[in-house]
Amino acid sequence: MTTQLSPTELQELQQIIADEQAQKALTTLQQNNGDLEASFDELWQEQFGKTAFGKNKSLLQLTLNEIRAEICGDEGLQGKIKEYTKNPGSAALLNSIIGSLVTVAAVHGIPIDAAIATIVVLYILKIGINVFCKYTEPVQ
Repeated sequence: MTTQLSPTELQELQQIIADEQAQKALTTLQQNNGDLEASFDELWQEQFGKTAFGKNKSLLQLTLNEIRAEICGDEGLQGKIKEYTKNPGSAALLNSIIGSLVTVAAVHGIPIDAAIATIVVLYILKIGINVFCKYTEPVQ
């Protein structure tokens, strides 16, 4: 399943996000017609080079699997995401979520920058934090 942002969603985000790295993510999203997975892959490969990550494995999904516990187990980060869904025009709140994700990931040894974190946050916002935490648990 492709998770995609509409042109309207991208346009709204362009207006509220000022961070240079997040803007880079939005530009990449526009180039990929809002496709979050393709944009993630492009940004990841730009930063870390082409990575072999397994046949039929999504690099975005593998990254989400790695940071799922940190996102779903961090009530502060979850709270910010839930608060943003109630007030989706809040640039400060969206930037705070992105910054928090970069910090949480770094603490756990996952090197993501603000552009990659922006894609991850937008993906989670698109599918919903409850859906992400409840229904996307990795298969053991």
